[in-house]
Amino acid sequence: MDQPLFTAHPTQLRCSDGRLLAATWFGPVATPLAIAVISPAMAVAGSFYRAFAEWLACRGYAVLCYDYRGIGASRTASTKQETARLRDWARLDMAAALHAADRRRRLAGSVHGKPLALLWIGHSFGGNALGLVPGYEEKVDAVLGVAAQAADWRFWYGRHKLKAWLFFHAMLPVLAHGLGHVPGRLFGSRAQDLPKPAALEWAAWGRRRGFMFTDPSLQDELAYDRFDGPVHLWNVTDDHLFGPAAAVDELAQRFSAARVQRHTLAPQAVGLKAIGHFAMFRRELGERLWPLLMAPVEAGMAFRPR
Repeated sequence: MDQPLFTAHPTQLRCSDGRLLAATWFGPVATPLAIAVISPAMAVAGSFYRAFAEWLACRGYAVLCYDYRGIGASRTASTKQETARLRDWARLDMAAALHAADRRRRLAGSVHGKPLALLWIGHSFGGNALGLVPGYEEKVDAVLGVAAQAADWRFWYGRHKLKAWLFFHAMLPVLAHGLGHVPGRLFGSRAQDLPKPAALEWAAWGRRRGFMFTDPSLQDELAYDRFDGPVHLWNVTDDHLFGPAAAVDELAQRFSAARVQRHTLAPQAVGLKAIGHFAMFRRELGERLWPLLMAPVEAGMAFRPR
């Protein structure tokens, strides 16, 4: 009988305010060689990243996937009743995931007799909100951002700039106030309904020159400039709606003390017609995309993946 290549264990994360989040640990059968957190895009459930997490587990990572409060298996009531803002997803939910990953890293490190690396993988919002996570700069060793950006509508271009303006100025606030939430289909087939407070904060940040980075209420919390490790930020050339290159470049500037590497992927370079915002994590494209995505990160990490 073939031996399993990885394990999957459902768990719960307890946030500092007592809220419980649904999560799953994926890992190698043996002791992991490194730890990774996959932090989802806006209103996307952690299960969307399962195939990528399994692939990483087979390479030796212990991988934590989780759902933000009000999303996926972490939704405990109607979306219309959810009070979470984006800053809550960062301050509380991302912080709980990071705490759990750091604890797993220390346990595995005691088996190896040496510290293990902790990699933060952020898709879109899961990468651009990292600097709001308390103490992340002391725990995270490397950052991989996929379409993580400063979502100020001014960084879009051409007709997509008009669409971004309408999105933040009209669509998000009108739907949030009118329906009590924003339907997930507005963001793509992989997204779920977005709670009203989160949608309104996203709209407010998107209208600001500089996105969340110029929000006066966040100035004492922004810690992007405190991270001095490697940061790899990717944009996909046909991701016109959520990840234009200029918006990713702006986020890169915020990591002013880090060793930032910017990467751009064109679908044609890997024999594809389109990738967009979500296809980077599709199982059937994994063998083409994931080694390319991870190679620059692993080149600077002190372990050899399986």
